[in-house]
Amino acid sequence: MADELAQVARFLFEAGTLKQSKRTGWWMAGVRDPESVAEHAWRTSLIASVIAKLEGADPARAAFLAVWHDSQETRTGDVNHLGKKYMGEADPEAVTADQVAGMPEVLASTVRDLVAEYEARESPEAICARDADKLECMIQGIEYRSQGYELAQRWIDNSRGRLVTKTANELADQLLGMGPLDWLRATLGEQPS
Repeated sequence: MADELAQVARFLFEAGTLKQSKRTGWWMAGVRDPESVAEHAWRTSLIASVIAKLEGADPARAAFLAVWHDSQETRTGDVNHLGKKYMGEADPEAVTADQVAGMPEVLASTVRDLVAEYEARESPEAICARDADKLECMIQGIEYRSQGYELAQRWIDNSRGRLVTKTANELADQLLGMGPLDWLRATLGEQPS
């Protein structure tokens, strides 16, 4: 068991690299210091729980799927869509199998199953988690656009066009009609901009 836990410990350090791994697509929009993969995964998980609850799916399961959706990027990096054209796309399930090799089987099989479920996009929770990934990208694009990165509009439009669930689409409409600080203005009783 000590060897298996040592592998888990090594993975926990490996997972920490996602805190420094930048989402590279934003560089094409001119963003000098884009969000990290870990920052993206956190908000994606939160959004997945919201979408799932409103869609009648299991919010904890959707958030759990979203937590792991980009975990393979510790090994592959965040390859943007242009890069995938030339390099191909790594198989997330194969990367995950390598990452969890040597861990206690109860844990390794859980993680492999989560990634497989997310990639299959068939369960209601996986669909909600996938929508959360796209909606999070759209929100980040709105935030970057408000900071003067006009080229972020491409990510906003592409992400909006890939949403599937009714809830994600309705949330997108709401988000597109407000600014990133409207929550603060509303909290302070001010009029939105």
